[in-house]
Amino acid sequence: MVENVIFDVDGTLVDSVDEHAEAWRRAFLHFGRDIPFAHVRSQIGKGADQLIPVFFNDEELERFGKELEEYRSTLYLREFLPKVRPFPRVRELFQRLRKGGVRLALATSANEDELKHYVRLCDIEGLFETKTNKDEVEQSKPHPDIFEAAMIRLGRPAASTTVVVGDTPFDALAAAKLGLPTVGVRAGGFPPDDLRAAGCRTLVKDAAELLRRYESAPREWPWNEQDAAHAAKDEEPR
Repeated sequence: MVENVIFDVDGTLVDSVDEHAEAWRRAFLHFGRDIPFAHVRSQIGKGADQLIPVFFNDEELERFGKELEEYRSTLYLREFLPKVRPFPRVRELFQRLRKGGVRLALATSANEDELKHYVRLCDIEGLFETKTNKDEVEQSKPHPDIFEAAMIRLGRPAASTTVVVGDTPFDALAAAKLGLPTVGVRAGGFPPDDLRAAGCRTLVKDAAELLRRYESAPREWPWNEQDAAHAAKDEEPR
């Protein structure tokens, strides 16, 4: 039975993947690199430390990597963060899980300012035990540092009682390094086959579907044996 859930945030609890991708694309353009939106979007879920090196070499990173990261952060906070909206029923999901005795943590590649905004946006302050973000660890996803920090703050529970919920392949890859199973949330817009290939044990559309599953079968939550065969046939969220 699941006793602990570690939630990713961007693309899982809030609809922000496109906004992050466009902010990065514009930041790259400002520093002389015109990269297609789709290519940038495929890397969302990583923190800046892992994302920027995909598009810039070591010499460029040495010259302006920090400046690029700061430019992107300022641009996102100013122009894109106000556009972000929570996915439906996030607060209800957290309330129901807490009522059922499940302990919750947030673990995100976003920075602290972004995370605070998302918590307010979802109205989930006080509904989780702990949180961690990329500012508090050495390496962001797909490295396991963020999930490992969340596990420590949860008191190092057994992996067999813990589930990660995330929307990107990088969430699943990071969780797998700690032996943690992952539920893939399709609301972030990543291809179902990519989520499965990265190790997601099951797929759901969004937080509302997770809530419905919990209400119907809390002891078996969140697994559903038909997902592996049928998730690809479900209506895509975008």
